[in-house]
Amino acid sequence: MDEPLENWIPYQLRVVDEQLLFRWLYVGTHRFTEPFFEETVIRCKSYPVNVTGWHSATTLDGLIQAAQGSVSISPNAFIFHISRCGSTLLSQLLGLPERHITLSEMPLLDEILRLPYREPAISLSPDERDAALKAVIRLIGSQRTGNETRFFIKLDSWHLLFYDTFRRLYPTVPFILLFRSPDAVIRSHQKRRGMQAVPGLIEPELFGFDPALTRHMNQDHYTAAVLERYFQQMLAIQEVDENVYPLPYQDSGVAMLGQLTTLVTIDATPAERTAMKQRSQYHSKYPDQPFQEAVPQTMPGSYMEPVRQLYQQLVSQKKGTSSVD
Repeated sequence: MDEPLENWIPYQLRVVDEQLLFRWLYVGTHRFTEPFFEETVIRCKSYPVNVTGWHSATTLDGLIQAAQGSVSISPNAFIFHISRCGSTLLSQLLGLPERHITLSEMPLLDEILRLPYREPAISLSPDERDAALKAVIRLIGSQRTGNETRFFIKLDSWHLLFYDTFRRLYPTVPFILLFRSPDAVIRSHQKRRGMQAVPGLIEPELFGFDPALTRHMNQDHYTAAVLERYFQQMLAIQEVDENVYPLPYQDSGVAMLGQLTTLVTIDATPAERTAMKQRSQYHSKYPDQPFQEAVPQTMPGSYMEPVRQLYQQLVSQKKGTSSVD
């Protein structure tokens, strides 16, 4: 690579001749402010160095070596969530201060985690997987300007099921568990479904489902089953981890951010808080559109009762919070 390493990031995993290769992308000084990291990748792909037809790639050993030479900051918090619960808006607000690095659902992390499901013939030991995850996170957390002081990572919703992996790698980092009424979540998916709400788009085995039973399952019933799995996981995590913090959905993104500041240090200036308040008035995924939530005409059916009960358990067991630096 001709450019300084801090201007490049690994962004994609490819299998070539049964070997894992990590492809790199030149990002320059662009901050990762898009609602989702895949949008950041699309934007940066238009840079001239990225459209030459040549691709920069390294093996896993090369990735790890590059990470070791990176001047980075450690994650301040991981945000786990059940989807459609304010996590995207929260990550957008966290990304407004220029000294913050905010990573929102990076596809490469998901490719590494789901590799055994998608490429079962590829041998990657647990230690190698852990090393790849830590290397990618370290490289994304690079201090490209030297002014970065905080690093927040919002994961995909199904990464709740990889909790053990992240806790093993980051034993002292606060984990935020963002959740919402399952009725509201499923109504949101009825309007526009996420990957986890369509049978088969995410490997059913990851959720502990029998593929044969889910293949032709009603989409709403399937989504309810996924949410049930998420709530079960959140309840189980709270039983064993003192460094997790449930964060219930609120209509106001600023209110949610206020709750988060009782858990991790944000140190936003008055001007940044004003910008956050203004941003929270717009749609999380479409920053140019004012946010308006339609009032539902119908309620999801009785098939939701099991997950409603789990939600009430989570609400009743929500722990007190304390400040974490």
